[in-house]
Amino acid sequence: MPRGDGRLSHDLLPGEKGPQDACGVFGVWAPGEEVAKLTYFGLYALQHRGQESAGIAVSNGSQILVFKDMGLVSQVFDETSLGSLTGHIAVGHARYSTTGASVWENAQPTFRATAHGSIALGHNGNLVNTAELAGMVADMPQTPGRTTRVAATNDTDLITALLAGQTGPDGTPLSVEQAAPQVLPKIKGAFSLVYMDEHTLYAARDPQGIRPLVLGRLERGWVVASESAALDICGASFVREIEPGELIAIDEQGLRSSRFAEARPKGCVFEYVYLARPDTDIAGRNVYLSRVEMGRRLAKEAPVEADLVIPTPESGTPAAVGYAEASGIPYGSGLVKNSYVGRTFIQPSQTIRQLGIRLKLNPLKEVIRGKRLVVVDDSIVRGNTQRALVRMLREAGAAEVHVRISSPPVKWPCFFGIDFATRAELIANGMTVEEIGTSLGADSLAYISLDAMVEATTIAKPNLCRACFDGEYPMDLPDPELLGKQLLEVELAGGPDAADALRRP
Repeated sequence: MPRGDGRLSHDLLPGEKGPQDACGVFGVWAPGEEVAKLTYFGLYALQHRGQESAGIAVSNGSQILVFKDMGLVSQVFDETSLGSLTGHIAVGHARYSTTGASVWENAQPTFRATAHGSIALGHNGNLVNTAELAGMVADMPQTPGRTTRVAATNDTDLITALLAGQTGPDGTPLSVEQAAPQVLPKIKGAFSLVYMDEHTLYAARDPQGIRPLVLGRLERGWVVASESAALDICGASFVREIEPGELIAIDEQGLRSSRFAEARPKGCVFEYVYLARPDTDIAGRNVYLSRVEMGRRLAKEAPVEADLVIPTPESGTPAAVGYAEASGIPYGSGLVKNSYVGRTFIQPSQTIRQLGIRLKLNPLKEVIRGKRLVVVDDSIVRGNTQRALVRMLREAGAAEVHVRISSPPVKWPCFFGIDFATRAELIANGMTVEEIGTSLGADSLAYISLDAMVEATTIAKPNLCRACFDGEYPMDLPDPELLGKQLLEVELAGGPDAADALRRP
């Protein structure tokens, strides 16, 4: 059962929420290992990708057990719960919601009975044809012992239902593995899937490879995870990325690979800017090195006379290191971050709210007093955090505050797994850079150019999704009313007529 009312306070301070990723996924096939504990620590390494709920499913070869709840990985699991999850295959998930409300029913892995057993599935990404998939699920024939009814309101449950309920031309139920070539080509959007039946671990990645997914090797098994950093924590060696459009299956016969779609790489550039851990490698490029290089290039494009470069911790730190290195301005720690207030069930009092950003950051007055500061951050979404930060630094005695951003202005919403503000709420939509700087109260503001940011990743520009910066989406999008985060809540609340309207072409 969910703890409390299942709500997490992401907006601790008015307008403070920044870009959030959809989820982290982890899977392991390892006979003789404590797969639940391996998954727990793998999810622990992926906690930054989702803090609303967490879950682990384990198979012992004859049945799948799922344990999930609202909260952080460390809040959901303990020795007792992990001890009850015995087996040799596990799938884990840490969620941030981009489709469907943040409630227990939408926690993952999702679970479905099939004609041959059952399936548990975790999903990182976000789909753009959710309404179409909901229609496919509604049209599936009812089978005794199974249901096509979607209790959850996320796109993950739709994928699970489709994989669980496929039939052949003669109406014979297909296995989960047989269903994949039929289902996966019909899914549009960003998806990195890790799922299992009683005997086999599966992983699949969308043809664009928008979200990362990697394969690792244990001494006695295999691991798949959203990021390579999660392999390190459980002692797995990096083998390779799961290719865009690839499906892999791992069982007692070993690992086998098949392709359900042609690869059309469009990896998310924002993974390099902010989302991924700095100790992760994506497409052969280390994220930390990319961020440092972004800072170097930013310093060359937007120099300023100053006494000290400081980051907005922690996400701005690598770029600030690069900016200081390229500019020759000393690097310093001017802000202290409280890492333990980012996610809490307790709403702050009005008095604490009025203190603003100090709940998370506090200035080192002795370091910044009288100094001309360059403050480096990774992005600006609404601008509320940076505005409060500039004010706090001035109150602490900073002589000048120059803001430098290691990504271009965010002007477009993401439909592939990042929960940005709506386009109307994005501060860069409709304001010039100078106007934004004035709004923040900064002495100057500058962003890195799109080309310089892309070059810092060393990935070819055509192989990156840059839509949040330039509006060039990697695939056609449906009408706006079919893209909402609460799409399936609207469908369920509206009944059959609303459902038919949503699915109507």
